[in-house]
Amino acid sequence: MENFYLILVVVLFALAISDLVVGVSNDAVNFLNSAIGSKAAPKWLIFGVASLGVLAGSVFSSGMMEVARKGIFHPDMFMFSEIMIIFMAVMITDVILLDMFNTFGLPTSTTVSIVFELLGAAVAVAVVKVQRAGESIGQLSEYINSEKALAIISGILISVIVAFLVGAIIQYIARLVFSFRQHRTLKYYGAIFGGLSIAAMTYFMIIKGSKGATFISDEMLEYMTNNMSNILLVSFLGWTIVLQLLFWIFKIDIPKIIVLVGTFGLAMAFAGNDLVNFIGVPLAGFQSFKAWIAGGGVPADSFSMEMLKGKVATPSYMLLVSGFVMIVTLITSKKARNVVATTVDLSRQGEGNERFGSSLLSRVLVRKTIQINNNIRKVLPNSVNRFIDSRFEHPKNEPIVSKEEKAAFDKIRAAINLIVSGILISIGTSLKLPLSTTYVTFMVAMGTSLSDRAWGRESAVYRISGVFAVVGGWFLTALVAFTVACVIALIISVSGNFMIFLFIGLAAFTVIRTHTVLRKRTANRENEDEESIVETDATDKVIDKTKKQVINAVLTINQIYSIAIENFLSENRGSLRDAVEMKSSFDKKTKKMKNKVSDVVEKLQQSDSLDLGHFYVQLVDYMREVSHSVTYLVDPLHEHLQNNHKPFTETQIKELSDFLADTTNFVNLTLQVVKEDQFDELPNIIKQRDDLIIKLAELEKAQIKRIKNKEVNTRNSVLFFNIVSETKNLLMHYINLIKAQRDFFSNAKK
Repeated sequence: MENFYLILVVVLFALAISDLVVGVSNDAVNFLNSAIGSKAAPKWLIFGVASLGVLAGSVFSSGMMEVARKGIFHPDMFMFSEIMIIFMAVMITDVILLDMFNTFGLPTSTTVSIVFELLGAAVAVAVVKVQRAGESIGQLSEYINSEKALAIISGILISVIVAFLVGAIIQYIARLVFSFRQHRTLKYYGAIFGGLSIAAMTYFMIIKGSKGATFISDEMLEYMTNNMSNILLVSFLGWTIVLQLLFWIFKIDIPKIIVLVGTFGLAMAFAGNDLVNFIGVPLAGFQSFKAWIAGGGVPADSFSMEMLKGKVATPSYMLLVSGFVMIVTLITSKKARNVVATTVDLSRQGEGNERFGSSLLSRVLVRKTIQINNNIRKVLPNSVNRFIDSRFEHPKNEPIVSKEEKAAFDKIRAAINLIVSGILISIGTSLKLPLSTTYVTFMVAMGTSLSDRAWGRESAVYRISGVFAVVGGWFLTALVAFTVACVIALIISVSGNFMIFLFIGLAAFTVIRTHTVLRKRTANRENEDEESIVETDATDKVIDKTKKQVINAVLTINQIYSIAIENFLSENRGSLRDAVEMKSSFDKKTKKMKNKVSDVVEKLQQSDSLDLGHFYVQLVDYMREVSHSVTYLVDPLHEHLQNNHKPFTETQIKELSDFLADTTNFVNLTLQVVKEDQFDELPNIIKQRDDLIIKLAELEKAQIKRIKNKEVNTRNSVLFFNIVSETKNLLMHYINLIKAQRDFFSNAKK
């Protein structure tokens, strides 16, 4: 058995590396969203500062495992064989759970996940142990510390509400002071703001960093604690003077300095606080294994784990190695960017594509908030309302952020996000309150977004729905972590240790599968970004990208049409489903184009051509019509096949197959005209279109003849007529699309 448990320890450390990767991908949002969202610095500098913070946090980390730190269960009540089942269930669940959240871009708490995994696995093993011993289920209280779980849940609720409210209030005050005309206000208040911010982050780093660091003596820690007021005062005055001098001499960007310092501080806190979440369990397993080996041959199911009641300290070299793994993951992980993008999108100052739809609750909240706001404005004097509005007004000739930066929000808000998050986490830590850095930083970002009027009437319902989705995911984290770990530990306890390797295989499959899904989604997003006109400034580039969009639209629609008809006639469900997915993807793409029409038209207006904008709007409208036609054609075909209705007759199959070949020739000629800008060939294309419409009329007549001869039923006829009708619409909109492209191209070249 010794070799078996040694293998389990090796597997635990392998899972720890995987957990580090998926954990960092999720927790990176805590310290990266403000710097990346505000474009405070180049990405290499942001990641460099964050990496230094992670490395510093690794050195400062106390390395105390959650078993001892949270006291979720009583390890002295379990034997070595049972504790290894608990640890395996925890690590397998953590890898699967965090990877799923990363794939869908939802930030969650690694601390909460591992605590509830420990709780769930311990409950399962304890239940099995109690049942086998013939004891009552009430004996579970001797194994599990349920009060801690309730304290964590209450801590989540409190931290979520407090972080949101404090973030909103502080940001509102900051905006009243600085407004959106920062170049005027920063020269008066910038240095004071910077000194206050860095002093706050100093307090944060001392509270979160020095606590538990092995190289800081108790005397030094006591000195810093007793003289905290003096340290903060000196820090505030010193940094205020330094920043003011640097501003006068070098015109430095003070908010940029604050954001980078805050990023370093939060990254350090993350590594110091959450690093042990990923390696603490494997290390405890390793320490348990060493204790069992030293026990002199005591059977694994008889060796008590009382040694886990104390601190399970992590060797410094392990913390450093883990820190380097985290840094590599931080720089290379696409899933980390996916999670960061969710928070940044929900905080975005301007308009854009919303990740989440609206919900009834969000609509009711927005409606009531508007009513309350209107009532408050009626009570306040008009002069006060005008002053407040002026502070939140974006100067027309002075955008919030430069167009080159394309930031989601400005550096003032980014700085407030970091400062408030740091202070709240510091206070929570000093008061020993159970809270999550993820929850605090996210809700502070949402609060500052609300008070900064980033959630306008055009976006509020979507942003609030997004917040509800993320917060709901947090509570789902606790529930799923508990349930999955409980089920895995229960199955292993009842079925035997061989199930461990089955679940390891399941975890590996899940990670590979979600990686494939994310890679596909990322590739689609990159293709959309490449085709996006919004990111293009020059009119010539707009014309080129528009042409590329039209060509891709014609190709895609013809591909969808051909795949749908061919596989419907051959009753190939799998390939027809591909056509449905392609149709849905194209519909989303054209919908995004429609939503971004205003941005593109605004760029086109810079060339002083109203007609050009008009023709672009027409072009997008016809592209949407083409998308609608193919949707109305493909969905009934898929439904017919899914419900196993009768296939078309051989005559119908031949008629549609022949027509499909003629349609392909028509599309090829259309593509040549668009690619080569040979719009003088348009009359020939229109003639071909008219010939195809005549053939469609003949198909209709042939179907009517079949109806009269009672060769087909009603369902067959409805579907056949729908194919004919939507194909006719498709051909009409094809020509309209080409005409719109011709008019747009001709007008742009004038």
